[in-house]
Amino acid sequence: MKFKSFIAAMASAVLLFSCNAPENQNTQKSSEVSFNEVIKTRRSVRAYDSTKTISEQEVRQLLTAVQEAPSWANQQPTKYYVAMSKDKVDAVRDLIGGNKERTMGANVFIVSTFERGKSGFFNGEAFNEIGDGWGAYDNGLSNAYLVLVARAMGFDTLIMGMRDSDALRELFGIPGNETVMAVLSLGYRDGEPKTPQHRNFDEVVKIF
Repeated sequence: MKFKSFIAAMASAVLLFSCNAPENQNTQKSSEVSFNEVIKTRRSVRAYDSTKTISEQEVRQLLTAVQEAPSWANQQPTKYYVAMSKDKVDAVRDLIGGNKERTMGANVFIVSTFERGKSGFFNGEAFNEIGDGWGAYDNGLSNAYLVLVARAMGFDTLIMGMRDSDALRELFGIPGNETVMAVLSLGYRDGEPKTPQHRNFDEVVKIF
């Protein structure tokens, strides 16, 4: 799990996006966005500009870059189910509870899952007490890549744990061996979201 992998993914996404950037985009050019700017400007966005849309080509570029995310023994347990057609987008929006109104301007939803029994397992046996928790861990790493690469491409996201997993499973035909984790909205921010206050450094970091 190397930092260089993330840099490669970010560089790939920026290069792909800069070659195919929408002409009506009013965000800073991706080629000019530094890694530090991506980190600082990434926010959980709850208001989207409905006049701007994201294409299937751009979604493919985004998720291709996200495949660079690290995972246990390169098991790559994370799977993504993408809603882009109006009927699928409307259906997913009805399954995310109170976030329905907050995501009205987003035209893409991505359902994130992981295959159980892969990360954290050798020869079918859990390697340690965490077991399938490693699959959830790897899913989180993949989603972290997703939201940061998305931001490098000029997009905005919201990771949502409020969702009807059974209904999503039926909607997308998600196999029983996959755990449904988050739903992510993808779009363009409408206005600037607030910067949250972070905990004191010494509360979360202990250096020995």
